Amino acid sequence: MENSFNKRKQEILEFNTAMEELNLRKKYAPQVPKEIPDDLIVKCPGCARLILKDNYILDHKVCPYCNHHGRLTSRERIIDVLDLGYQELFTRIKENYLDFPDYENKLEKAKKATGEDESVMCVLGKINGISVCVGVMDSFFMMGSMGSVCGERITKLIEYATEKNLPLILFTTSGGARMQEGVISLFQMAKTSQALARFKEKGLYIAVLTDPTTGGVSASFASLADITIAEPNALIGFAGKRVIERTIKETLPKEFQTAEFLLEKGYLDMISDRKDLKNTLSTLLKLHNYK
Repeated sequence: MENSFNKRKQEILEFNTAMEELNLRKKYAPQVPKEIPDDLIVKCPGCARLILKDNYILDHKVCPYCNHHGRLTSRERIIDVLDLGYQELFTRIKENYLDFPDYENKLEKAKKATGEDESVMCVLGKINGISVCVGVMDSFFMMGSMGSVCGERITKLIEYATEKNLPLILFTTSGGARMQEGVISLFQMAKTSQALARFKEKGLYIAVLTDPTTGGVSASFASLADITIAEPNALIGFAGKRVIERTIKETLPKEFQTAEFLLEKGYLDMISDRKDLKNTLSTLLKLHNYK
């Protein structure tokens, strides 16, 4: 009886000690004060640490703890890479060939959410003083899906670069072809690839693959560059990892379809941190005699 009592007493003592330790941990654990508005703090999608929003934006949306590269809108990307002052091109190209149910509503919703009218922006600008044609896809607009307007704008940009004898840089991020446009969206793969074949006879094409670059975009103009760069840990591939595993009935490596994996296999020429990308691009342009 006495042993049972002593055992119970010991359990209560251990419980109280554990609660005291827990309360101390809570007391000294880093916390966000409740008086700080939520829009001043962001959580890193990679390591889940809390970062001051202003610092996060100034660091190009790169986590200072784990180097996770957050996704940028097309306009954020342009601000990051181009010098001040640029000309937006081909904004009047707007088509909808198919009467897919509720497609117009989805487009309007994406336009209101992003402030853009399509999943790609095409601009004429300068990188450290060097004139360049730049196309930037936006994953926030219907997951950067490639439809007829997206394909037409990119094709027009390639043709413009060919005509003006300017280097071409495309920033890719996409979930693939836009299913609401059916086979018409798949036509854009051939159309952009054909335009690139003509351009590359005399011009330099650099592709910057960002997270994620998949589907029809990865299988067309994203894979046809003279120089292919990617951001750290970007997801790059055609079909999804689970689809491939079920098809071949094998388990793929954890790092499969990451930028680092593809660099090791020779698919990429380099991986560049976002903070270094502008200078990396201008150096490559200078090496190819663009001034």
